[in-house]
Amino acid sequence: MEFLKWRLLPLVPLLASLLLFYIRTSPKPSQSNCSLLAHNHFWIISKRIVTPQGVISGAVEVKGGNIVSVFKEDLQGNARTEQVIDYGEAVIMPGLIDVHVHLDDPGREEWEGFPSGTKAAAAGGLTTLIDMPLNSFPSTVSDETFELKIKAAAERIYVDVGFWGGLVPENAFNGSALEGLLKAGVLGLKSFMCPSGINDFPMTNVSHIKEGLSILAKYRRPLLVHAEIQQEFEGYLELKDSAEDPSSYSTYLKTRPALWEEAAIAELLTVTNGTRIGGPAEGAHLHIVHLSDARSSLDLIKEAKSSGDSITVETCPHYLAFSAEEINDGDTRFKCAPPIRDAANREKLWEALMDGHIDMLSSDHSPTLPELKHLNDGNFLKAWGGISSLQFVLPVTWSYGRKYGITLEKLASWWSEEPAKLAGLDLKGAIAIGNHADIVVWEPEVEFDLNDTYPVYVRHPTNSAYMGSRLSGKVLATFVRGNLVYEEGKHAPSACGVLILA
Repeated sequence: MEFLKWRLLPLVPLLASLLLFYIRTSPKPSQSNCSLLAHNHFWIISKRIVTPQGVISGAVEVKGGNIVSVFKEDLQGNARTEQVIDYGEAVIMPGLIDVHVHLDDPGREEWEGFPSGTKAAAAGGLTTLIDMPLNSFPSTVSDETFELKIKAAAERIYVDVGFWGGLVPENAFNGSALEGLLKAGVLGLKSFMCPSGINDFPMTNVSHIKEGLSILAKYRRPLLVHAEIQQEFEGYLELKDSAEDPSSYSTYLKTRPALWEEAAIAELLTVTNGTRIGGPAEGAHLHIVHLSDARSSLDLIKEAKSSGDSITVETCPHYLAFSAEEINDGDTRFKCAPPIRDAANREKLWEALMDGHIDMLSSDHSPTLPELKHLNDGNFLKAWGGISSLQFVLPVTWSYGRKYGITLEKLASWWSEEPAKLAGLDLKGAIAIGNHADIVVWEPEVEFDLNDTYPVYVRHPTNSAYMGSRLSGKVLATFVRGNLVYEEGKHAPSACGVLILA
């Protein structure tokens, strides 16, 4: 027996090495509560994988939360069959990144909140949200209020979440306050050029914006701007004081004409020239949110881009899906600011988006309580302005875009690649080696009805203008950093999304 022990002793280091190799290389169970999938090393197969090089048939290898390889055609023996998920003809696409979301948390969780908002995102194929600094309470305008936001989100998010800070008059000329907010981790700043509707988030003017850009230049982060300036046009005072029907959408539309957008953008362009190469704000970037006017306002943006200003612009699915002529009187679900305009304007928006003049899409998910939408009395002038849309943006964009020649590659650009660039998310936005395994699996050809029986995860589904629609593009599964966080009506047990700090 002693002889046998001495014969086996030299083999112990070898056996230990083999055991360690097995532990390191064998597929491991993922954090069980974070994922509906049992392993953190697996392959996803599909005949339609959207990559930066085009749509391929092949496989994506995921390990430890990242994409470690992308194969064309078959796996050629690279994977064990038990860790392969074959999605057949379903589309594998980078997870959507929504840079314009109001989750209303902390302080107004009854409007939405991190848990319901991020569950809705996961069910819609969105893997990253950037939360706006207002509609929560208090608004995120200092490092102290940002800390409250971080605490509210911790362990309550099912997808990754980053944050914009607020540029307001009280901090615009206080460089140390703005730098404190940026150093705390916000990805950029957001301001309004008109009343925001939130008392602790007052509007800024072009002087505030110029100061903000000068600070942002040091950090190479963007300033997002709600570009509307109130203008007193002919008949405006009469309209405000008139007895025009407040339940008529046309009454509301008259109160926010395209002139407001045009005036704001014209003012912005007096300072964005500083973002050009060699300019005093080089390194800063200005992003115009939710463009509604596809005429004069868009022409100004195109001119600024051609002059070398660092500027981008987004629009939203509701401006692409709906038109003023289609909105029924009293249906305040459709109220937003800037407003949904006429059908001819919608056509021009699609044209600009397809031609690359509009850079990306966002939801501008802006929920509230049903009573604040005035659904009962249909008063457009009193109703909260905001479209509840977070879960539906992928099928809405696809459904309404097919007649304009939309492609899977364009979808990935508008909803993943360009938003990732804006927010500085270097490891997101594309199915590429080294990136986070943020992936949506969906079936573009499958139609479904958004009705009372369809599982909707936003807090107040009745607020959404999309309820009652028939759409194409069913989401099957959503992966965030390799975790299967949603699959056909079921979410992962735990909220394991990551807080994204700059």
